[in-house]
Amino acid sequence: MKAIALYRNLPIAADDALIDVELPDPQPGPQDLLVEVRAISVNPVDVKVRAGVPPEAGQAKVLGWDAAGVVRAVGSAVSSFKPGDRVWFAGSLTRPGTNSELHLVDQRIVGRMPATLDFAQAAALPLTAITAWELLFDRLAIPASDTPSGKTLLVVGAAGGVGSILTQLARRLTGVTVIGTASRPATDAWIRELGAHHVIDHSKALAAELQRIGIGEVDYVASLNQTGPHFPQIVEAIKPQGKLALIDDPELFDFRQLKRKSVSLHWEFMFTRSMFQTEDQIEQHHLLDRVAALIDAGTLRTTVGEHYGTINAANLKRAHALLESQRARGKIVLEGF
Repeated sequence: MKAIALYRNLPIAADDALIDVELPDPQPGPQDLLVEVRAISVNPVDVKVRAGVPPEAGQAKVLGWDAAGVVRAVGSAVSSFKPGDRVWFAGSLTRPGTNSELHLVDQRIVGRMPATLDFAQAAALPLTAITAWELLFDRLAIPASDTPSGKTLLVVGAAGGVGSILTQLARRLTGVTVIGTASRPATDAWIRELGAHHVIDHSKALAAELQRIGIGEVDYVASLNQTGPHFPQIVEAIKPQGKLALIDDPELFDFRQLKRKSVSLHWEFMFTRSMFQTEDQIEQHHLLDRVAALIDAGTLRTTVGEHYGTINAANLKRAHALLESQRARGKIVLEGF
């Protein structure tokens, strides 16, 4: 099968940072689906692993943790899917990635693809939808509601992949007032289009920007990137007994600053369930099916920002470079081999 891989960690500008390779077709285990990958998207985790997680000596490391495709074969213990099913999923960090024509994935973290989306539109969503859903409802424990709650949610970095779906989930499924952050006219417009009540500029002091729109402090903060630089402002902007959730990997910061406000700190990492084979990992299967139903009902929309063409090393290198620039809007997708 065709795949895109690396043999050593290199800057993305290096010729062999990512290369086109041929690998043996994988064979499904008892719980596995063998999926023909039709489309993928690229996430910050791809960039982090490419730059900092060494492959085994002499072994090709395949990246990619988002895919939409068609089930080709199933393992002996699979009961939820059959060959021919259209599926979407984010895979596991402990297994080869989705940047390949064929991919093995545990049935318990796979959902049925939305009927109203094509493969590229669907591939934009699994990892970020799981992350955003778990962050909102499991980590921050924001109640689902269709009436205003009087509570406020600040989404730092709302124009990225996670922010683009989190903004929609918070606006459509909860009663909070959603405040996104951006620093460019294009990303400001994008966040408003996705449903944010307000957009503020994260290149300025967050507390001052909140005051500019008539909001003193916020009940919840979802910090999706640059948590370290923003942390002092987050501490100032969050209410006493508020909740802060983050997904990035900031340098060490003094979390003791949260103590005087009794703020709770939560990390969201959507790979935890698959990495540790938790008893509830099937919740990600149910979650993806719920998101698919919400998309087909018109409640949520895809978050594709850029379509970079065919799945190959050259196009993936372009995608990694854009993510590293931190100027991406929505998700970058690639389709077909």
